[in-house]
Amino acid sequence: MAILKYTDVGIHSVSACVPQKVVRNSELDNLIPKADLEKTIHSIGIRERRIAERDVCSSDLCSKAAERLLSEHGIDRDSIGALIFISQTPDYRQPSTAPSLQDRLGLPKTVMAFDINMACSGYVYGLSIAYSLASQDGIGRVLLLVGETMSKTVSDHDKVTTPLFGDAGTATLIEKGDGYGPSCFVLHSDGGGSDMLRVPYGGYRNPSSTEGFERKVDEEGNILSGEQLHMRGMDVFNFGLRVVPSGIKEILKVLGMGIEDVDIIHFHQANRFMTDFFAKKLRFPLDRVPYSLGYFGIPVPPPASDCRGFGCPHDISLYDKESVSSERPMRILFFRKLGSFLNSSAYLCLFVLGEVRFSLNDGSDRYVPDGSLIVRSSVLYEVVLDSEKRASS
Repeated sequence: MAILKYTDVGIHSVSACVPQKVVRNSELDNLIPKADLEKTIHSIGIRERRIAERDVCSSDLCSKAAERLLSEHGIDRDSIGALIFISQTPDYRQPSTAPSLQDRLGLPKTVMAFDINMACSGYVYGLSIAYSLASQDGIGRVLLLVGETMSKTVSDHDKVTTPLFGDAGTATLIEKGDGYGPSCFVLHSDGGGSDMLRVPYGGYRNPSSTEGFERKVDEEGNILSGEQLHMRGMDVFNFGLRVVPSGIKEILKVLGMGIEDVDIIHFHQANRFMTDFFAKKLRFPLDRVPYSLGYFGIPVPPPASDCRGFGCPHDISLYDKESVSSERPMRILFFRKLGSFLNSSAYLCLFVLGEVRFSLNDGSDRYVPDGSLIVRSSVLYEVVLDSEKRASS
């Protein structure tokens, strides 16, 4: 177990970008019988997903999100010392994508840039590395770009994965500063179930071949090739049930806190039934668990997928001033499978997607269409209840 603690390092701002194309799960009656379709949608909690066009990659979504963040907050690009790109869907197998993003974003050539492939836990792992880098002298700010176009890996004849995955890209700016409170990361690894969620062909264990591209019918009637995502849904589900509640209890134990000390938990949103189960098992109020998967699916990058259920019928005022204690900053726990992060900083970062209605928002939510992309910027607020002032950027 790796335990990492930081003070005076935090998230300055976040921006998210999703494709404009919307695909509704109610239209999947060719895969799922109509009699079962609404039940399935209700269980997973996903009504529609954002799908990238053929020529749009994860890096494109992340680049748009980053451009928005940098311009919105007036960030000096020379102040960025590192760029981390996290994705399972990079531009190419070789070379890595991060250096090309450095060039596209006009960042200085002195920036260190590298890729990470970490799937569901990628954001928390990436954030931990970004915090570590930002805490060092000589780095300055760190730009963390997390994006996926998982729709490109999914078979449209697979009822297991098709209703779940959407596409998105995010940018998170991390910096050192006296105004940021303590943060803690607890990280694990368990490769014993690596075959639960896998694209079998296209790597170097099983290179692309005629056999890999052949579409086959599995035991459940799904049709997919070896170059597409294979998921053993129940095994993934059972793994989550085993590790998530215990993982959250673990980070709280490390910090000497109880579940009642946490204001909000941003679960990894695999499906609604699962996350509701986690909250109930932990005896954590469901109205303190944000959702957005209903209208975006599982885009994987947490700022896009673990934000509030903006514009959906389950939208709740998690950040209502009256619901937050004035005696201390908010404590927000991110949990991704095998990685957790708790921040009790005096700064609260709100991840923005969809129809935004923030209790702490002063009307500055923005909608900026750009071709086939939708770009929305986050807003950073100082959670000091005797002040209405927006935190400076």
